[in-house]
Amino acid sequence: MRSPTSALFALALSFIAICGCNSAPGRPAAGTEVLRPNKVLNFDALYQQNCAGCHGSHGKGGAAIALNSAVYLEIADDATIRRVTAQGVPGTAMPAFAQSSGGMLTDEQIGAIVAGIRSHWGNHNSFDPPPPSYSAFVPGDPEHGGNAYDTYCASCHGVPGRNGGPAGSIVDESFLNLVSDQYLRTIVIVGRPELGAPDWRGNVPGRPMSQQDVADVVVWLSSQRRKIATSSSTTSPTGGIQ
Repeated sequence: MRSPTSALFALALSFIAICGCNSAPGRPAAGTEVLRPNKVLNFDALYQQNCAGCHGSHGKGGAAIALNSAVYLEIADDATIRRVTAQGVPGTAMPAFAQSSGGMLTDEQIGAIVAGIRSHWGNHNSFDPPPPSYSAFVPGDPEHGGNAYDTYCASCHGVPGRNGGPAGSIVDESFLNLVSDQYLRTIVIVGRPELGAPDWRGNVPGRPMSQQDVADVVVWLSSQRRKIATSSSTTSPTGGIQ
């Protein structure tokens, strides 16, 4: 039978051995373990890996609509952003990111992206007048849309059939075959301030666009796409959240 002294000595040796293993060369320090991809919930990491390529590293300045936009975050609720992020936009370059839709991200990761966009860039601004809605609540009239285009858009984008204006044409085949109707509506409302394009309030000073103006311009632009469409389908709308 071991003496109490021998037992205590053996226990001390075991403790030293365990401590030695924990600090052995090559053993990761606590908190440095690499997470499995489906366990990453940090917004910055998820955004840079999945969103920044189209929407810009800081939420703006990319090819797609800025997410770092008080106007966009005013008109697009969390359910909309989550749906588009998870399911993508069929027929466009915006892919589905949720595993349930064939992507790589879990529902929890999709939620982390949506919450991060809102917490990082949602400023809870109060707009007067309020912006037009994300979705159209009134039908557009293409005839009135042509007049609205002349009023609000032609100074930058040119008169159709004549020139593209200082900001380039938005009625030619190359542009209209790269964008969806929802993209057109969103960009008319939100603008691209970082690129010099005003939002719905700034096209004509003191005369913001109404719900009807936006709906009319979008349906008119869409009708221009149909006029120039060829017999083959060549739609490949702009990617990114819309």
